Amino acid sequence: MDLGLGGRVYLLTGATRGLGRAAAECLVADGARVVVAGRDAAAADSAAAALGGPEHARGLAADLGDPRTPDRLLEAAVTAFGRVDGALISVGGPAPGAADTVDDQAWRAAFDTVFLGAVRCARTVAARLDRGGAVGLVLSSAARSPVPGLGVSNGLRPGLAGVAKEFADTYGPRGVRVFSLLPHRILTDRNRELFAATSDAARAQAEAEAAIPLGRLGEPAEFGRVAAFLLSPAASYLTGLAVPVDGGAARAW
Repeated sequence: MDLGLGGRVYLLTGATRGLGRAAAECLVADGARVVVAGRDAAAADSAAAALGGPEHARGLAADLGDPRTPDRLLEAAVTAFGRVDGALISVGGPAPGAADTVDDQAWRAAFDTVFLGAVRCARTVAARLDRGGAVGLVLSSAARSPVPGLGVSNGLRPGLAGVAKEFADTYGPRGVRVFSLLPHRILTDRNRELFAATSDAARAQAEAEAAIPLGRLGEPAEFGRVAAFLLSPAASYLTGLAVPVDGGAARAW
């Protein structure tokens, strides 16, 4: 199936590795061009080079906590490729810890980047898109069910899912779609770090796999293909939804 991605241009934050990088790879493979952003300039440039270089991808050092970032992303895309068709907004997971043990400073820092940074970027990009554009927010399964030991994520992700749903109503009449993705246990560096933080990483991973109906962790490319489809014109009647990418782990339908 042709997703209709040829010649389209997407912004991806948190895309130098992990889920954002996997989505960028799938978009480029289907003919899209991308601006990949991350906090580290060298990592952003390296990711862009691996995605095919200047004709296919550009790297940008950017932090969602910086209010200037959305405009910088848009400018980079228009300067490099002449247009913007959508964005996939992903931020790094907040530091682990139970909600009652995380201090106020850590909550505020996470709110500024994970919550406000994502909202600011989504609304800025959505307001600039033409009919047929799409914005996706990469959240997590914590948006629907708390994940033990990730108190800050459990607190912020559901709010972002609610904002994405409202944005879908706001921008829908202009033909711009907004949606969320809810990955669960995908084998990224983030999940490796969470397993390693336990007393027995191998046991923690085995227990996580046992709780997933498909009996395994997801691969980043499996997430990337879902993200690329949802951003594409092939998903033109899908908006306002939160899509779990979790191997069946969610217990609601």
